[in-house]
Amino acid sequence: MVANGTPYTVGSLFAGVGGICQAFKDASCDVVWANEVDENSRRTYLANHPEVRFTSSHDVQDITKENTDPVDILTAGFPCQPFSQAGRAKGFDDPRGHLFYDVVRLMRELSPRAYLLENVKTLATHNNGESFSVIAAEIEKAGYSFIPFILRACEYTDIPQGRERIFIVGFRGEETFHYGAPVRINDLKDLVGAPKSSSFTIPPPLGKDPRPVTDFLEPETAEPSDFYGDQNSKIHLRVRDAVKKPGIVYQYRRWFVRENKSNVCPTLTANMGLGGHNIPIVLAEPFPRRLSPKECWILQCIQPHFQVPFLHLASLPARGRANPINN
Repeated sequence: MVANGTPYTVGSLFAGVGGICQAFKDASCDVVWANEVDENSRRTYLANHPEVRFTSSHDVQDITKENTDPVDILTAGFPCQPFSQAGRAKGFDDPRGHLFYDVVRLMRELSPRAYLLENVKTLATHNNGESFSVIAAEIEKAGYSFIPFILRACEYTDIPQGRERIFIVGFRGEETFHYGAPVRINDLKDLVGAPKSSSFTIPPPLGKDPRPVTDFLEPETAEPSDFYGDQNSKIHLRVRDAVKKPGIVYQYRRWFVRENKSNVCPTLTANMGLGGHNIPIVLAEPFPRRLSPKECWILQCIQPHFQVPFLHLASLPARGRANPINN
């Protein structure tokens, strides 16, 4: 992505461990600066993007045009917990929900040519769509078009993860892109009465199956605590009784174990491995086991050179906020 031979510059708010930034770098953009409040995420980001400068303040509310360079493209994976089912979905009643307004403020102050936002897909339906309407109105008032669409990782990459996220892109001074709902593909039957954007095309699915989960397993990284081998645990016995097929992903769903018929890993979350109903389990020796922290990172980042300074509990929040990208 270049203009007149010069790479587009990118600034990233709520950058996490840098998945979105890596995608822009792969597209020949120049990621100039990043912002992230979580210390462990920053450590991981810097291990993989040492050339990128972090903003002087880790708090997005302290970032202004006086202390931050303007960029061509502004990205923001603003906090999803206020709009997520797993995060109690308090929306703008959650203090983190108000951080969205800092994104819009910086769009006005820095005046990028374009922006990219990322969040959970339930952002579109939270509070019967009222939150989404507020977001659209604020962005349009800032002078940008509003193009929302939902992508599922296993349909747009070769990564076998069912992670669905809403992406919103827009361009400064472009006519508003009218929509009925977030769309999956650039298909006019899904966009009744809506013209396609003159500056952006929603990418089509790859149209092929992702790689098998077994390609992403590294059994040597599993810890004893990852195995369901406790003879006195009802949960462990239930898992061992259900998990019988090699190469298949299973899920523990509170009271039962379910074979994932699509054979993709469920959405990896920040509390993966700490309980809940979204734990991916595979058949192993001598007992079935959940995915190791390293395997979860591989399923998120899919970069052979990706470095994680720590792989256990401290990395869980960072991993849950990562974005899968293709090689």
